[in-house]
Amino acid sequence: MNKTTHDLYYAGKKQRFARSVEVGDLVFLSGSSGRTMETGEVSSDDVREQVRVALDKVRGALEEAGSSMDQIAKVSIFLKDMKDYDAVKQAEWDYWTEFAPALIDHPPASICTQIVSLSKPNMLVEFDIIALKN
Repeated sequence: MNKTTHDLYYAGKKQRFARSVEVGDLVFLSGSSGRTMETGEVSSDDVREQVRVALDKVRGALEEAGSSMDQIAKVSIFLKDMKDYDAVKQAEWDYWTEFAPALIDHPPASICTQIVSLSKPNMLVEFDIIALKN
């Protein structure tokens, strides 16, 4: 089985891990957070804004790999603080409503967990996604 990788760049600098990896009919994304592709810095201290930035990156990575948001099979959400859970889930729902309406009636498998830290001190949320290819 062949494996195809897609590079990830933050602020024009190639990262030491792939943006996504295609294996067979599956697409595995690296964690997507509120860091912007343009600067590599976290977009804001607002968890809803960080969700939007993260899911914009998910959408772009899936499209690059020949998939789409509607093909998401599994979502793992890592939160810095579980107090943000309701806001994150609402922001995620709002995003699905706008960009992946199939996920409203047929949602992906999902887990959400609080962790000690993310890779930047002001990162509040990170998404780990597995999707099918279109």
